[in-house]
Amino acid sequence: MTSATASLTLLSQFQLGDLSLENRIVLAPMTRARAGEKRLANEMMAEYYKQRASAGLLITEATVISEQGIGWLNTPGIYTDEQAEAWKIVTKVTRMKGTPIFCQLWHCGRASHSSFHNGELPVAPSAIAISGEIHTPIGKQPHEVPRALETAEIPAIVEDFRRAAQRAKEAGFDGVEIHAANGYLIDTFLQSSTNHREDIYGGSLENRYRFLQEIVEAILTVFPAHRVGVRLSPNGVYNDMGSDDFRETFLYVAERLNECKLGYLHILDGLAFGFHEKGEPMTLAEFRSVFENAIIGNCGYTKETAEEMIQSGDADLIAFGRDYISNPDLVERFANNWPLNPPADMKDWYSFEKEGYIDFPKYR
Repeated sequence: MTSATASLTLLSQFQLGDLSLENRIVLAPMTRARAGEKRLANEMMAEYYKQRASAGLLITEATVISEQGIGWLNTPGIYTDEQAEAWKIVTKVTRMKGTPIFCQLWHCGRASHSSFHNGELPVAPSAIAISGEIHTPIGKQPHEVPRALETAEIPAIVEDFRRAAQRAKEAGFDGVEIHAANGYLIDTFLQSSTNHREDIYGGSLENRYRFLQEIVEAILTVFPAHRVGVRLSPNGVYNDMGSDDFRETFLYVAERLNECKLGYLHILDGLAFGFHEKGEPMTLAEFRSVFENAIIGNCGYTKETAEEMIQSGDADLIAFGRDYISNPDLVERFANNWPLNPPADMKDWYSFEKEGYIDFPKYR
């Protein structure tokens, strides 16, 4: 803790590039699955973000950048003009509230199933399957061995990310977050446990980073660097992740992203989402040593632990997920030390209805 950070709280204002945030509380991106089969943002989703717009920054639920990237039922997309137009119902509401909103760009990679893709296998850097089962359009199914992408296919996926960023800009988003966490496509390129390639996208740290580097460079032709963030999960085990060289890998990635002068790194440093136990968990302090701009901490924070992290100087903002599901007025509850609603039942997270989504009571 330094004298400059000792007095900071979650309610302190923060300057994120050219965006003035009213507080340091972030709505974490969560898969809420209310967009229907056409994957279109709608009135119910607009109400959801409106209810939570007292946050300093809103990050949307993960939003697929192509049909190939789909891996969840009823999640939104931003790969068609119709989808971009639909998102305007959300960005109009957040603009009226004065709250910046970033669109999280997502490709599920191997965390998908052929039933989402007319029989075509999901894609990945290497043909390595996730253990367990996945919810699909034809019910719960075992994960399949994905198809390893050909080198020549990768530039088209980079272009899908760029086009998605362009549509996000046209839809009125203030910026984008690149989802490079939780065992989805980009994360599987970064990590040695899932990337066994022998081309320019595999092997060395530099090669494993190349896919993310090309995506960042493409998106920076659409948004300025301070309007772009990247999400990483160095400690995560979700979707069978975790590599023996995780610390070396993610410090290298953070150093390279720092060269790009991005607006922020969003790090799932907490262990509430699972830990791979490949070594001591990585901390935000490690990332602070190599990344100069804003750092967002995430996963399992309370008001107290969040403020401790901000006062230490290792984080600038803290993202809240599960607490924000059942407490649309989370900022006001923190500000007034009001109790939180009970946690939402997990069955309501993806119920596809307004129940468990926009029906949680405010304290006042």
